[in-house]
Amino acid sequence: MATSTPQPALLVLADGTTYQGFSFGATGTSIGEVVFNTGMTGYQEVLTDPSYCGQIVTFTYPELGNTGVNSEDEESTRPQVKGAIARNITAKPSNWRSTQSLPDYLAQHHVVGIYGLDTRSLTRKLRSSGAMNGGISTEVTDPGDLLKLVQAAPSMAGLNLVKEVTTKETYTWTEVTTKEWEFHPAAVAQGEPEFTVVAIDFGLKRNILRRLASYGCRVIVVPADTSPEEILAHNPDGIFLSNGPGDPSAVQEGITTTQTLLEKKLPTFGICMGHQILGLSLGAETFKLKFGHRGLNQPAGLSQKVEITSQNHGFAVTEASLGAEVEITHLNLNDRTVAGLKHKTLPFFSVQYHPEASPGPHDADYLFEQFVQQIRQSKNS
Repeated sequence: MATSTPQPALLVLADGTTYQGFSFGATGTSIGEVVFNTGMTGYQEVLTDPSYCGQIVTFTYPELGNTGVNSEDEESTRPQVKGAIARNITAKPSNWRSTQSLPDYLAQHHVVGIYGLDTRSLTRKLRSSGAMNGGISTEVTDPGDLLKLVQAAPSMAGLNLVKEVTTKETYTWTEVTTKEWEFHPAAVAQGEPEFTVVAIDFGLKRNILRRLASYGCRVIVVPADTSPEEILAHNPDGIFLSNGPGDPSAVQEGITTTQTLLEKKLPTFGICMGHQILGLSLGAETFKLKFGHRGLNQPAGLSQKVEITSQNHGFAVTEASLGAEVEITHLNLNDRTVAGLKHKTLPFFSVQYHPEASPGPHDADYLFEQFVQQIRQSKNS
């Protein structure tokens, strides 16, 4: 990043490891869990994904900001991260869709960033020691003082961040994917939506809504604390459990609501945190991964069939805790953690990864069609 007088910035991890760099975006101090994302594209979608609430994201791709930012690639109304870490930053983007530079965009939304440090070293540190809290600051110049702030921050384990990102009001979504540069199935839904799906918003990405709408769903998005009675009053044909940040086991209200809804035997589909919430609602347990899965090329599958998937999560369902009525449909093929499950007799299923991509591959887009087929079968039975 070429500036005449780059402002120094400091990054300190909870174990005292210190990195010196330069500021981009907003100035100030920000504390969060430091994680890394291995994707080579899609930084704006990552920054605006509500699942990253409470986290400082290290981008392993060495150049950030080359294509700028634009409103169409936002997965929510604003950046959700606590901070951003990069090797190099581009202040003058070059792309026909760009409307603003990344540094200006982060400054506008008060997100602190640091660049110019060795992100390869930092990533290796997080892989060996695990994701941990850290702090970025342009104002606290003493590493010891910043370390005290970092060590006083709560751990991600046990933290319920859903209330910070869920919608405040119920709304309806019908927009489908229509832009020529975006992925969409051969036949995008036309006319009036065929089915009504209630999506419980634990930190919902917009492209999930677009994919559901593209497959013929009218999606009613409700806050995470909406009661089962209020949800059922919408007469849904299916229930969707969204992605979201923090520790899924701490989202007790969401688990209780889901357990009540499952008694109605409506087709239910969960993604990411929604997958974990479904697992917990069926009696399973979850645990915190050492450094999580965050990237665009994570292999998932079972029985010789592999999908390359987009993933972003720091917790997983404990395989040994799954009941006899639950079947594993996918494993993360890097570490063999549970990446998908379904109920053996009822229309409930979920995946740990992101079939809606944005960013990432579209190998798993068929899961939205599978959900709609379950709804159709349920209504015809």
